[in-house]
Amino acid sequence: MRVSSIEFTIGAVGKGDLPAAGLPEIAFAGRSNVGKSSLINRLVQRKKLARTSSTPGKTQQLNYYLANEQFYLVDLPGYGFVSGGVGLRSTLGKIVGRYISDRQELRAVLQLIDARHGPTELDLQMIEWLQEAQKPFLLVFTKADKLSRDKLKTQFDRLDSQKSLAGISFVSFSAVDGRGKDDIWGWIDDALAGKAV
Repeated sequence: MRVSSIEFTIGAVGKGDLPAAGLPEIAFAGRSNVGKSSLINRLVQRKKLARTSSTPGKTQQLNYYLANEQFYLVDLPGYGFVSGGVGLRSTLGKIVGRYISDRQELRAVLQLIDARHGPTELDLQMIEWLQEAQKPFLLVFTKADKLSRDKLKTQFDRLDSQKSLAGISFVSFSAVDGRGKDDIWGWIDDALAGKAV
């Protein structure tokens, strides 16, 4: 897919802030500092569209980006550490939970996991949540450039042997060298067409 136009439209902090245009939405989920904003920037080839930070928990709203005036990319707040304490983390969890379970425009979710560490307990809970909500999702293992090809293969072999992610589609991705970008866009195309599983 070629993104000819992309713009930030709104940072939603509640249901009343969500766009009412009825356009399809593709969401990006994952723990704090896993690389959601970097993935969005690489996909649309804009270095500073989605704000990145080395400090976890900077995204504290649902950030909407209108692509090609046809669909939204939605950067969800990261789970885990949030620079606002337990109260804010709980609030963000409720916002994201309602969004995933109730949002009719949500077509699919890209669930990001740090390739160096594999899925955390919170990642596994999120995967279970997506399965229960019956939302199509793709696991994106970020920061793949930080591992050698052999170490990356060993990581995936280990996950496969654990059976915890059996049958779930995944792709490895690097914001640095762009690997996985075309596969991710292909999956998004399918999701927008209602073909993603």
